[in-house]
Amino acid sequence: MSGLIAKKAFKIITLNGIERSDVYSSKKDLLSWCRLRGPTCAVIAYKCPHIKVTIVDLNEIRIAAWNSNNLPIYEPGLDEIVFACRGRNLFFTTEVEQAVIEADLIFVSVNTPTKKVGMGAGYAADLAYVESATRQIAEVARSSKIVVEKSTVPCRTAESMRTILEANSRDDIRFDILSNPEFLAEGTAINDLLHPDRVLIGGLQTPEGRRAQEALVEIYAQWVPTDKIITTNLWSSELSKLAANALLAQRISSINALSAICEATGADIDEVAYACGRDSRIGPKFLKASVGFGGSCFQKDILNLVYLSEQLNLPEVAAYWKQVVDLNEYQKKRFVSCIIKTLFNTITNKRIAVLGFAFKKDTGDTRESAAITLCKDFIQENAQVRIYDPKVTDEQIFLDLSEPGVLDNTKSLKKRVTIARSAYEASENADAIVIATEWDEFKVLDYEKIYEKMHKPAFIFDGRLIIDAERLRSIGFRVHTIGKASI
Repeated sequence: MSGLIAKKAFKIITLNGIERSDVYSSKKDLLSWCRLRGPTCAVIAYKCPHIKVTIVDLNEIRIAAWNSNNLPIYEPGLDEIVFACRGRNLFFTTEVEQAVIEADLIFVSVNTPTKKVGMGAGYAADLAYVESATRQIAEVARSSKIVVEKSTVPCRTAESMRTILEANSRDDIRFDILSNPEFLAEGTAINDLLHPDRVLIGGLQTPEGRRAQEALVEIYAQWVPTDKIITTNLWSSELSKLAANALLAQRISSINALSAICEATGADIDEVAYACGRDSRIGPKFLKASVGFGGSCFQKDILNLVYLSEQLNLPEVAAYWKQVVDLNEYQKKRFVSCIIKTLFNTITNKRIAVLGFAFKKDTGDTRESAAITLCKDFIQENAQVRIYDPKVTDEQIFLDLSEPGVLDNTKSLKKRVTIARSAYEASENADAIVIATEWDEFKVLDYEKIYEKMHKPAFIFDGRLIIDAERLRSIGFRVHTIGKASI
């Protein structure tokens, strides 16, 4: 199919939600696929106006949102790109079969959540949606297709997809399979797509596989320098995604482990990170200590790597990567313990203002957010928790804090948790402020005004290293910062 993209007829579709929505384990899983897949396809349409790009999903409400002026996700710069292309060469539809029939290239971008039950529960990725999408392609296709594995999957998942597709091949229909993992960060996804560090495309090292690779390379080459487009075999591409996330998370857990030593010795974690980051062999990125990493990928992908290592009979390797996740959980619990001990060993009925609920700034995504763990622990200690986040909805906050199962505890939860409309409202009459997300607005708040309306002594616990501790101490706050000894 190489060379087809020069024609107007070339069509790309992305299968995001072709599985039934009611098989998802939670609404959070239901929404997770669209965080970065939508931006990817929007940018392809934006940079390749001669290519028709269609995003397919059975959820009519979600497709309606993509077709409205209020997109279903927040990502800086996304609105402008979607509005520029939508109706021209970017389309959103629930017509799965027709889209598959018309497409030349299909991105499979379904969700791959961690299994909750069965073999590998808590570690392995649930690939039911990947198989469902693959089978539907095989059943519906009437012409040859390039099928691109876009979801984050365990190494050698493409083998099962290939087996299903080849079993359904005919003389006049062939399926080529590629791996093209995402390397995006929420909050900067559009810039990451427009100016990527690299684009990775894995394929079978056969003449047909290389031709399929070339077709996808030709698309990205419309705006990405060719020296940043890497072609590998299928298995290297699949493993590279897991490896990249594991290595990034490892850096965060490493600096967080050092932050505990800093607090005990009087060293300053910012100074330590700066000194280490100036080493060209290490570099400064992902050396910012915090209350812990979150997001859809890091923990899920590391646990996937742990499971893969165990299945390959590599227990020492599995234990090594598992420690990255364990350290992340330890950092959250250590932060909560510090807060309780500082507040005279009890927070019962004390008012705790939690600033930030998203796992990072510039996104409304709360998956694996450290704020969820913090708030649940505060609730367990019978505190009154008041939460403010500029992008996370009330519904999402209560969904994340509610206990799964038959019993709905939302009513009792609302007796302990209040959602505020501003940082000022959240901190009024509070005993302590906890900064859980590094939103820029928290750096420039009128802390004199906040201090006046808090209970005294007024405490601030900075879990993101974003405030000027000395200035706040001069106002009267008692400040405790991750990775720095308390004064």
